[in-house]
Amino acid sequence: MKQASALRQLGGTQRKLLRKLLLSPQGASVEELCSTLGVTHNAVRQHLTALMAQGFVAHGESMASGGRPRACFVLQPAGRELFPRNYALIADNMLEYLYQHAGVGAVQAMLAEMGAVLGRNAAARVATATDRGEATRLLAEQLDTLGYEAQVVEVDDHTEVEAWNCVFHSLARQHPDVCKFDLAFMSAATGRPVQRTACMLHGAPACRFRVDPFRQAASSKQVSAAGNQAGASKARC
Repeated sequence: MKQASALRQLGGTQRKLLRKLLLSPQGASVEELCSTLGVTHNAVRQHLTALMAQGFVAHGESMASGGRPRACFVLQPAGRELFPRNYALIADNMLEYLYQHAGVGAVQAMLAEMGAVLGRNAAARVATATDRGEATRLLAEQLDTLGYEAQVVEVDDHTEVEAWNCVFHSLARQHPDVCKFDLAFMSAATGRPVQRTACMLHGAPACRFRVDPFRQAASSKQVSAAGNQAGASKARC
């Protein structure tokens, strides 16, 4: 189960339990959870067992109670990551600031460079492909781990990557230049040119990308012809 959608798939009681732990950084006992959720001890323990099995909750330090210490439960980092975060607002304002102070060209170059840097980091897992089909499959797997909900689809005589969840979609609607990050990332990761063949910003239900074959080196005749043209140009100067 992917954490991006796990919170929605949990039941209402488990979501309330996680929120209680989010608001209780020191942890909470079964008794406190029973009081908050309005359910029995057995029900709380069943929910805790399920959430602990998924790595969202763990045992914390026992709590003093004037008698026998009470078991305490705390939210784990994986559980904290279930709660939504809105990075779009600050990202939108940062881009607006950069557009105003650096210019459109500089922002486009920055986005492409950022994508290329991250793509080169992923190249060890993607660029080992020996053909375009394998490169497409490995790229889809890499994008899927980043939250793109990507898959490989057959298109005519080749395969393409189809991404149903553009992780920058809200931001890209305001700043389409953000898409330069995606293309630069994919090209650097695969070591091949990547073309966008469909885009959600233009009304498509999903973004789609085609990994092109390696560009072939120029033939000896082409190199010779280019050299002759260069020599002729110098002679005319």
